This record gives sequence, C-alpha cells and structure tokens, in this order.
Amino acid sequence: MRNYKSPRSLFVWVMTLLSGACLVITLIPLFAVMVYVTIKGFNRLNLDLFTQLPPSAGMEGGGIANAIAGTLIMVGIAAAISVPIGVFGAVYLSEFSSVGVARWIRFATNVLSGVPSIIVGIFAYGIIVLATKQFSAFAGGVALSVLMLPIVVRTTDEALQIVPPDVRWASVGVGASNYQTVLRVVLPAALPAIITGLTLAIARAAGETAPLIFTALFTFFWPQGLFEPAPSLAVLVYNFASVPYASQQELAWAASLILVLLVLLTSILARWATRKSIY
Repeated sequence: MRNYKSPRSLFVWVMTLLSGACLVITLIPLFAVMVYVTIKGFNRLNLDLFTQLPPSAGMEGGGIANAIAGTLIMVGIAAAISVPIGVFGAVYLSEFSSVGVARWIRFATNVLSGVPSIIVGIFAYGIIVLATKQFSAFAGGVALSVLMLPIVVRTTDEALQIVPPDVRWASVGVGASNYQTVLRVVLPAALPAIITGLTLAIARAAGETAPLIFTALFTFFWPQGLFEPAPSLAVLVYNFASVPYASQQELAWAASLILVLLVLLTSILARWATRKSIY
C-alpha cells in the first residue's frame, strides 16, 4: 500500500502539480494567439479572399490570392532545393561517413540552424539579387531553402539513427549491399519521421518574413515569373499591419489566420503520416 503522507509521495504530488502548472502557463499564450487571430481574421474568410488581388490604399474588398500563390511558389522552390540535398546529406551522415566527419557536419548544421533569418536574407541578397540585379521569387526560394536545410538534415539524420541496427545487420546478412540496405530497408523504416521533419521545415519557411523582404520584395499583382518580384503572405502581413486603412488591416489578420491554418494543416498531416511506425 502506498503511503500518501510519506515525504516521497508528497514530493511526487508537488512536482506533478508544478509540471502541470508550467504546462498550462506554456499553453496559455499559444491558445491566446490562436483565438485572437481567429477572431480578427475569421470575418474576412470568403471567396474573394482567395480569388482577388489586394486593394489599393483606402479601397474596400480585395483578397490575398496573389500572396497565397507567391508563398506556394517560393516554398516549392525552397523544398525542391533543400529536400534532396538535406535527405541525401543526412543519409551520408548517418550511414556512410566516419565519426569525425559526422561530428563536424552535425556541428555545422546546428550552427546554421541558429543563424537569424535576416542574415540568411542578406546572404541571398548578396549572391542572387545583386548578381541578377533583380528581386525575384527564385531568390526568395533560395533564402528559404537555406533556412529549411538544417531542419531537414537534422530530422532525417535522427530518423535514420532511430532505425535499430539489427535491421541493417539482418539485411546485410542475407546478401544486400549497403546501398540496397539504405534504399530498401532503412529509408522506408524512417520515412514517417522524415516526413515529419519536412513538414516542420515547410511550416517554418512559409512563415518567414525577413528573408523575403531582402529577396522577393512584394507586389500587388500576380507572380509574373521566377525571376520577378513576388508577393507572399508573411510580407503582406508585415506591410498591411502598420497601415492606417481598416480594409488592409483586416486582410493582414486574414493572412495571419491563413498562415496559422497552413502550419496547423502541415502538423496534422505530419501526425497522420507518422501514426504507424514500422519498428
């Protein structure tokens, strides 16, 4: 029989209550932001929001269709660049590299993940915008890919390390080569966790503002091409949140809600993809 009056039981109860209180304090700002953004942006959720262009200063109506399209284009470019490089780099890091090389690569990845996004924007501005003399969606996608790359590498590397070594030994024991083991055994086993990392990287890229200010800039029109200035939801929120016009402020709240819903959707998809594990 447990003695609930013993010092150990009292300590367990106190620490449990303290942990629960810290959890509640952590969740309060999250739910407060979610509720406030939903209340402010829900009124503008209509068909025009997803089909029309932003209005001029002082005009009513309009939408954020061009910003949604621009965000999808730039995040798509970033994913096309960072996902293959990050996944193949993590496979080499986990399966084929030496201990010393892996240590330095992981250290460099951790450093890159801590670089402020505005520094990444300045980097992309220096190597692409100044070279092409043009703000563009491609420059924005490259900047976002730099932000996504360390997340993809770290999550893929950790996902591969979770796969039990016995699985690798069994595959090699039946005559498979190292490459066959990685492609047909290890990667399929780690795929749910890898997808989770990819969705987290995409969610972060979709909400970044500073890199796009230096690279893609903004436009009130539809994206004209990969090497032309492009709109985005994050920059639209940044621009419209500080203007004195109520219509554009409402669009900023609606765009914020769309961004929150995109992040929520990617998280749900990640949970759905990882609901079953092989090992």
